Amino acid sequence: MTGDLLLFSHRANLASAIRKAGLPANFPSREWHGADVLLSYAPSIREAGRRMAVYVDRILKGARAAELPIEQLSKYELVIDLRVAHAMGLDVPEDLLLRADEVIR
Repeated sequence: MTGDLLLFSHRANLASAIRKAGLPANFPSREWHGADVLLSYAPSIREAGRRMAVYVDRILKGARAAELPIEQLSKYELVIDLRVAHAMGLDVPEDLLLRADEVIR
């Protein structure tokens, strides 16, 4: 699933259709989990917001935007919803659960 905001506004319908089709899907952020999605693996939106705030602060203090270094987000979050996995009849491997940042039970 892509991180498009239009799709995000219809996340409950999309997640429901994907579950009914019996398809496992990866979603673009932890914020999609309110719609009972199976899995998300993506950069942390909170971390991105914090990094952007640092840039805004530097610019407001006089730094030239063109001179600021480009940064790449390095923290990715893996969130797995076991309720959805069980409803879909999927067994999530234990080693994947151990690697997850959050497991919803």
